Amino acid sequence: MSDVDLRKIGVNVLKNVSSGVSVELQSLWQDRSVVLFFLRRFGCQVCRWTATEVSKLKEDLSENGVALVGVGPEEAGLQEFQEGGYFKGDLYIDELKQCYRDLGFRRYNALSLVPAALGKKVREVVTKANAEGIQGNFSGDLLQSGGMLIVTKGGEKVLLHFVQDSPGDHVPLETIVQTLGIQAKVQPGKRPECNDDVCTR
Repeated sequence: MSDVDLRKIGVNVLKNVSSGVSVELQSLWQDRSVVLFFLRRFGCQVCRWTATEVSKLKEDLSENGVALVGVGPEEAGLQEFQEGGYFKGDLYIDELKQCYRDLGFRRYNALSLVPAALGKKVREVVTKANAEGIQGNFSGDLLQSGGMLIVTKGGEKVLLHFVQDSPGDHVPLETIVQTLGIQAKVQPGKRPECNDDVCTR
């Protein structure tokens, strides 16, 4: 059972990337259920791969009246992310990172970041993501984590509250589909393996 207080978090303000208009988070689930994908940062190579994966569900979600929304903690790397076409849903920025704090998306320890960035596992992630033509960069907050929140129409219920333990963690497509109780026609791709502690890419 999720301990997310939708009334509290619902009043947090996000900025729509396309229009520049600020909206309350709760407006995103007011008229339909929503899958909220919180990225670590727009330049993160693994985040870009995950954004591409979850975007495979866009058509099936739309057909079932479910919105797909991406949220970033800052604008750093946004333009390149958009130009890459990694995400098919609407994009927002949590400029104050209030949603990130309220949802328990912690910041990683800088001391564990440096050795992990040089480790074999991170190199393996980069190799796998590169094989899919997905690049990354080091712009933005390298220490921020992310996750996912799935909320039913009207904010009646939190169906899923996922918090990354490792930067390589993500919610499998089949879990999203099962959580919403819908059918999907897509097949998941092969996820890049990420470092057990931190993946800076």
